[in-house]
Amino acid sequence: MTDVIELNEIEVLDDADALYEHLRLVVDKGQEPLRIDRYMTEKLQHSTRNRIQKAADAGFIHVNDRPVKSNYKVKPLDVITLMLDRPRHDTSILPEDIPLDIVYEDGSLMVINKPAGMVVHPGVGNFTGTLVNAVAWHMRDVKEFDPNDPEVGLVHRIDKDTSGLIVVAKTPDAKSDLGVQFFNKTTRRTYQALVWGNVTGENGRIEGNISRDPKDRLRMTVLPPDSELGKPAVTHYRVLERFGYTTLVECRLETGRTHQIRAHMRHIGHPLFADERYGGMEILRGNRSSSYKAFVQNCLKLCGRQALHAQTLGFRHPVTREEMDFSVPMPDDMLLMIEKWRAFIKGYEYKNMEL
Repeated sequence: MTDVIELNEIEVLDDADALYEHLRLVVDKGQEPLRIDRYMTEKLQHSTRNRIQKAADAGFIHVNDRPVKSNYKVKPLDVITLMLDRPRHDTSILPEDIPLDIVYEDGSLMVINKPAGMVVHPGVGNFTGTLVNAVAWHMRDVKEFDPNDPEVGLVHRIDKDTSGLIVVAKTPDAKSDLGVQFFNKTTRRTYQALVWGNVTGENGRIEGNISRDPKDRLRMTVLPPDSELGKPAVTHYRVLERFGYTTLVECRLETGRTHQIRAHMRHIGHPLFADERYGGMEILRGNRSSSYKAFVQNCLKLCGRQALHAQTLGFRHPVTREEMDFSVPMPDDMLLMIEKWRAFIKGYEYKNMEL
């Protein structure tokens, strides 16, 4: 079941037969009375409270087969259903002839260099054109591979606008073994990122629980390591190159949480360059001269997505037990943008001797 409610044009329908079930939740036995809009916001990570309230006001949220308003207080064993005026989208993964940059492949797995802009898995707003659709096409003649079988396929994920390495399992045994390696933190992953600001020191460690931001459900926030909320997360970073107002860093993941690098770097005051979700599209460092603003805008035109690239990936092969390490170069959009920063800082240093 999807956990995203999308309601663009809501109409209250008199004909109950025209509603289709999209989601079903059964309230726990020990649940304390709680407004249904709050309850569903906590359960559905990608849906806002405002959107849920609109759905309730439109008669789309039912409890025990009867529509309720957003102030209804849930009780133990209540059956909550989301009833919309359209059938559920078929989320079956269909093969699509989409080119793949395959770095390595054998009978057990594939390592793919994903381009920025490609979603890895179908979801609301992106039911086609994803990485798994492309994998399904690539594997279309292998009868044993079912792209809709959760026991094969993606072992981990990277964001739509992050480029770089991702591993796909072809067999259940391979996915199980690789999944254990990711869980036990024995895999090796490094990312290259351009962040705002002149990072203090040459390296560092960021530790803080990653949790959904209550103010923006599409963004993650960082909480203290001893917090009972969120999931523990650790990111190590080291400086690769400095450009005065921005810094190129390498990030090594000790854990793999949603938006981990993006949230952690913002937490220490260095959002990723061009990361709109975390404030990186703003000019966060430097003067406000027209020439500097034009320079930053030109950089954003070259790389209009978070400047983050999954450069290396290492793991133990699930069959041969060989340690395998892969690396792919930074894509052109990030390379060209970094070259502009490199040229900018050289010109600035020549004119001003120092920043």
